[in-house]
Amino acid sequence: MGFLSTLLGIFGFGIGTSIGLLIGFFLFIYSKPKTVKEPVPRPLYELDNDQLLDILPDIPLWVKCPDYERVDWLNKFVADMWPYLDKAICAQIRSATKPMFAEYVGKYQIEAIEFVNLSLGTIPPEIHGLKVCETNEKELVLEPAVRWAGNPNIVLTLKLLSFRITIQLVDLQIFMAPRITLKPLVPTFPCFATVAVSLLGKPDVDFGMSILGGDIMAIPGLYQFVQKTIKRQVASLYIWPQALEIPILDPATVAVKKPVGILHVKVVRAQKLLKKDILGTSDPYVKLNLSGERLPSKKTTIKKRNLNPEWNEKFKLIVKDPGSQVLQLQVFDWDKVGNHDRLGMQFVPLKFLTPYETKEFKLDLLKHTDSYDPQDKKQRGKIVVELMYAPFRADSGKLDGTQDGYSRKESRFDRTSDSEVFGGAGLLSVLIQGAEDVEGERHNNPYAVVFFRGETKRTKMIKRTRDPVWNEEFHYMLEEPPLNEKIHIEVMSKRTGFSFRSKEHLGNVDINLTDVVHNGRINQKYHLIDSKNGVIHVAIKWVTA
Repeated sequence: MGFLSTLLGIFGFGIGTSIGLLIGFFLFIYSKPKTVKEPVPRPLYELDNDQLLDILPDIPLWVKCPDYERVDWLNKFVADMWPYLDKAICAQIRSATKPMFAEYVGKYQIEAIEFVNLSLGTIPPEIHGLKVCETNEKELVLEPAVRWAGNPNIVLTLKLLSFRITIQLVDLQIFMAPRITLKPLVPTFPCFATVAVSLLGKPDVDFGMSILGGDIMAIPGLYQFVQKTIKRQVASLYIWPQALEIPILDPATVAVKKPVGILHVKVVRAQKLLKKDILGTSDPYVKLNLSGERLPSKKTTIKKRNLNPEWNEKFKLIVKDPGSQVLQLQVFDWDKVGNHDRLGMQFVPLKFLTPYETKEFKLDLLKHTDSYDPQDKKQRGKIVVELMYAPFRADSGKLDGTQDGYSRKESRFDRTSDSEVFGGAGLLSVLIQGAEDVEGERHNNPYAVVFFRGETKRTKMIKRTRDPVWNEEFHYMLEEPPLNEKIHIEVMSKRTGFSFRSKEHLGNVDINLTDVVHNGRINQKYHLIDSKNGVIHVAIKWVTA
């Protein structure tokens, strides 16, 4: 009964306060002269600073801030759609609040809670400006400024014992600055997978609440308490970087598999292999790769004239899906002329491996993938391998933000010593996203070339453009972190037809990888050396197992 007593006390106090304010209001009105002076319009240049500041909050953001765009077309769209949006939003409110109300029915002598009227009114929200933010990530960030001084008709009925209490929300006004992020951008309609909504600051919410004909917001102290409570609750849930994420596309249809670990493979030996050469022997070697990968297969050395070769050679393979990927092992007989004969093959599903646990496999070689072929009775020998799957550490690539702006010089912040940085093997991922304003003297067919530790990798060529988009990623398996090392990237252009001077240098950049090791990740645009305005967008990540 404590809740009931408090509620009835608030109702009584609210009614008494409302009556007192009403009497005072009428005395104030009738004590004044009846004549009302009409306001005199004045041009802006006649107003002083104080008068301009008084009207400044009512000026749209697209007037005060050049970063915001005027969006009359969007307001017209919202206004035309508002009758339908009103019904759709109210239906969502009813469905969302129904289980909430059901929790209170039966408690505190409450018999029922239901909406008598639920409408957002005829006045739609107004967008006073829209800012589009550029980031280095695959996302689109919108920051609208929204104001709504609506005329909603929201009436809630509370059946308490034999009383029927009507609660009405009146004079609702909202001002908020949300950030709407469409991410990640994908090549599947509608071209983004998730909508993330957060608030850049605490929203301003003003409203009245009428109970039994009295406005309880007139109770001293209650209005400020309700305002602080609403702002505190909203801030804890939706103030950036907190966000409400709304899925748009099924993650399975748009997910791009990223490396999640390293498979350590040791090819130990093979026994009793088939004789393929004329002299009654073979020259075996092993090819190994993971299913679902287009990368070239790893190869052991060739053991000449040996049916029981010993290799003891180690390899590292990048794992993207340990639940479905399979290690493929194929043993070939090397021939100087013609195709190499396959001596046998075998498979090991990675799901049979326990992380960080080395396991030895002694496998019978098969002719092909169908191990139940009744005609395949020939003994092809055995192969012995040792496997260990090492998933990447959860704290690898810990930098989730981006480094905005352009850079040619590397940062020199005070950092921890190199000895404190986690060592060991890891994966360096280099994503060449694109370039801007790269221009050749004779042709513009740009492609990027990456040089690192003696390896050269290149992107595809984009014809006839100064702003190519590649989005190609290269991986480097390293035994230790690339501290105090640089990666060299060049942007080149190549003539499509025959020419003696077919290639042209469009610019280059050297990126210090020390920042990548310490931060886990960088995502930045770099000015190209030997280019007037050229910029290249590169994201580099270092993860350790």
